[in-house]
Amino acid sequence: MTGSLVALLSGCGPKEVAVAPPPPPPVVVIPPRPMPPLGASPNMMIPAVAVDGSRATVNSGISSAQALWNLRSAYNVAALNCVGPQYEPILAGYKDFLKKHTKSLTAANKTLDKEFKSRFGAKSIRERESYQTQVYNYFALPPVVPALCNAALGLAVDLQTVQAGQLDGFAVTGLAKAEAPFKEFFNSYDQYRADLAAWDARYGAGASASVPGATTPVATAPNVTQQAYAH
Repeated sequence: MTGSLVALLSGCGPKEVAVAPPPPPPVVVIPPRPMPPLGASPNMMIPAVAVDGSRATVNSGISSAQALWNLRSAYNVAALNCVGPQYEPILAGYKDFLKKHTKSLTAANKTLDKEFKSRFGAKSIRERESYQTQVYNYFALPPVVPALCNAALGLAVDLQTVQAGQLDGFAVTGLAKAEAPFKEFFNSYDQYRADLAAWDARYGAGASASVPGATTPVATAPNVTQQAYAH
């Protein structure tokens, strides 16, 4: 009797309830770390944006003669670097440009000699050559050259309508069209930096393999410079 009571009481005790295991932690999907636009270097230096939203480039604050000469430089870079059947109008247009506007180009060149002489005296030749090298390197920036080629196709068409003696009036507008792809690139590079900073703040710079360091690219174009002064 006692044994039966004990067995009965033990059967009335609390039963063990199976407890489900905790759910696995949520999987955090880390998006790819932002990369520089157009395959550019991750450590590239670009013109900073001023308070008024502008960027100081080699084409900022220059005289009308310099604007004409820088347009010539951009067109020269495109003629030498934009190869392939689709870009044939650029080289043909550049040759026509030099021939049609010989007088305007010669006058601009003489004016620039005077301007640099007035500013730098005996150092004028060296200063002008140094500046002009910067201009060619600017327009030969590798990530932007393809976009420059497309812009130069448009310039080749526009320049067909510019008569001899009227190049001065077109120079500023033409230079702005040639430089537009570069300013777009600078804007996209600024956006890349902002995206990268946000990514690093959220996921940590070590969340993925760091991008290999690279030196700031300098768009060297020795042949371009040599060809430019040869014309």
